[in-house]
Amino acid sequence: MSKKKDFLRTIVENDLKSGKYKEIITRFPPEPNGFPHIGHAKSISINFGIARDYNGHCNLRMDDTNPSKEDTKYVQALEDAVKWLGFDWNDNLYFTSDYFSLIHDYAIKLIKMGKAYVDSLTEEEIREYRGTVTQAGKRSKYAKRSIEENLDLFQRMKNGEFKDGEHVLRAKIDMSAANMKMRDPLLYRIRNVHHFRAGNAWSVYPMYDFAHCLSDYTEGVTHSLCTLEFENNREIYDWVLDTLELKPPRPYQYEFARLNINYTVMSKRKLLELVEGNYVSGWDDPRLPTIAGYRRRGYTPESILNFCDQIGIAKANSMVDVAQLEFCIRDDLNKKVPRVMCVLNPLKVTIENYEGAEELDAPYYPDDVPKEGSRKLPFSKEIFIEREDFEENPPKGYFRLTPEQPVRLRHGYIITCKEVVKDDNGNITEIKAQYHAASKSGSQDTSGIKVKSAIQWVSATHAKKVEIRLYDRLFKNEIPEGIEDLNPDSLKIIKNAFVEPAVIIEKPDERFQFERVGYFYTDPVDYSDEKPVFNQIVGLKDSWGKKTKVKKTAPKPQTKKVQIDGEVIPMSNEQKILFEKYTNDFKLNKEIANTLARDEKLSKFYEDVLRKYNSPVSIANIITNEVARELKQKELTELKFRPEQIAELVKMIDDATISTKIAKDIFEAMSKSGEEPKQIVESKGLVQISDSAIILPIIEEVIAKNPDNVEKFKAGNTKLLGFFVGQVLKATGGKANPKVVNKLVSEKLK
Repeated sequence: MSKKKDFLRTIVENDLKSGKYKEIITRFPPEPNGFPHIGHAKSISINFGIARDYNGHCNLRMDDTNPSKEDTKYVQALEDAVKWLGFDWNDNLYFTSDYFSLIHDYAIKLIKMGKAYVDSLTEEEIREYRGTVTQAGKRSKYAKRSIEENLDLFQRMKNGEFKDGEHVLRAKIDMSAANMKMRDPLLYRIRNVHHFRAGNAWSVYPMYDFAHCLSDYTEGVTHSLCTLEFENNREIYDWVLDTLELKPPRPYQYEFARLNINYTVMSKRKLLELVEGNYVSGWDDPRLPTIAGYRRRGYTPESILNFCDQIGIAKANSMVDVAQLEFCIRDDLNKKVPRVMCVLNPLKVTIENYEGAEELDAPYYPDDVPKEGSRKLPFSKEIFIEREDFEENPPKGYFRLTPEQPVRLRHGYIITCKEVVKDDNGNITEIKAQYHAASKSGSQDTSGIKVKSAIQWVSATHAKKVEIRLYDRLFKNEIPEGIEDLNPDSLKIIKNAFVEPAVIIEKPDERFQFERVGYFYTDPVDYSDEKPVFNQIVGLKDSWGKKTKVKKTAPKPQTKKVQIDGEVIPMSNEQKILFEKYTNDFKLNKEIANTLARDEKLSKFYEDVLRKYNSPVSIANIITNEVARELKQKELTELKFRPEQIAELVKMIDDATISTKIAKDIFEAMSKSGEEPKQIVESKGLVQISDSAIILPIIEEVIAKNPDNVEKFKAGNTKLLGFFVGQVLKATGGKANPKVVNKLVSEKLK
């Protein structure tokens, strides 16, 4: 059991002691609409960890109630993440869709009890009727419908007789409740879309608040552990179970703080934008905070679980420094991985007085690591050293090779520079040196030469050329807003690095410490004997802090008022009203709703745009990203664009006239000139291309130019689909419709 007893484990222990439950059953209930990230790892470790510690079990349940965004690939990614982290759900894999019939029956029961009704108000009317934090709401006139009429309408909703949004099923609770979520919350909505498991059997889908508690109860869950944003939902959770008079034992919901890491985004919407916009290579890009990304980069399950254990389980949200996660992987690998040599920027050294060849003994691990093992290092007349390990005019304190200063080759001999060879441009191309035979490492050194350091090297004859991928943080800002904060130097590829022969392996699943450089992992996707590829897991120490360190005399930068550490900054009553409206009525992501509700200028502009064009989600996305950037420096009256122009821009996106990528360019032009979006589109010829007759020839040309990648794709490397889509989008200047391109490329590559 964990040494730290957090508040959740205290609750569990008390429930067991009191006899409230005989067995502890938890659940991990992700939505299969994206790849799981490090925040999910925390939830996995909590739910599966508590069940394990108290001899219970944890269910893995896919909350598949929003078919428009879900996919089987996300289900597989979630299963893979749980397994990779070392947990097992045994036979306890469930889907909320398994209970659609049962949940539907419970809805019928509430209708018959007079506790639920079919409402036909518009979304705008539902928002208006809900009231405010200080003002009671007003119940819909449709709440007076008879039980028979409600049953009939709900059945017809299920049968697909109505359009999306035409009706909803609501609970009849209390329109004056202090908790606005209790003001007749929605239980079912119409969604006339195909479900990846249920097919077309349903045209209505339960809301989270209705389905979640009933799924927990059906599975016998005892402790429903959620993050803090669901705190206000707990009252609905209890109301549903109590009103339906479900016999005990029943589950109870408890909340803990979600994981926030600096220099990182964990919004699924933002991660999806990075993937679909080809800003990264896929969901498993090693720069992403997804579990698949960490796994491909070379992180170990142990390091991530240790990180989750270190940050603990708190009741208040806080920001965790990503350096803490990096410490955990260094600490784990330091005890496990062999030390070997790699030269990233090779400089040839010819040892003129050495003939023949030999193998030097070199241990894999230092004395302070309780592991044994060694390898043979081939030594020859020509070697490569790091270019930075030689200085013709060294600065003070430089202890490596210079024309006057000898140096030791790690595990080998001391060498002395005899001549510096340069090309016509004055660039150093070769060092001619001599070695001192009596200075061999591991034997008695009788050379009498004193050196101050040892440097990396590899035999030029025996070394293997490899590709090295050096990763930095994906975002340059501590609290990134979005794409505009991407770090342009987050990936550096070195194609002409050299490693010693011991590093070349038979299968791509090995980690090494490249001495003086960092920890590296064989890329599980791209590694091959012909092209060995190594991903940098993490450097040997935190260099980012030095890179971004601000002088003490420098003024502190002005930043948004955000939660960094400690207690959550509470919302005012007015902000709570907006947040409830944005999440419940407009169906906005909680992170976006939080941003809008807390910013008076932003929310006012958002409302002004909505009055011109009703597309809440699309408008919110552009407001919280592009418009927010402008309002950081300006007042509303200083903006060159008007709400109706933003409405027009969003409408063109919704109509697929332009792509989201092109929309950013148009917005930039609008913010500078105030020109109408349609005029910008027409003058620059930016209309999105959706005609397959135009797109297909471009696809065929891209495929013809990349036969090697076509073969790899057909051999099973389906991740290359993103490469082909990206090339087509690039060829059209971003004008091609990504959805059309994706579909056509998939068909062409079959």
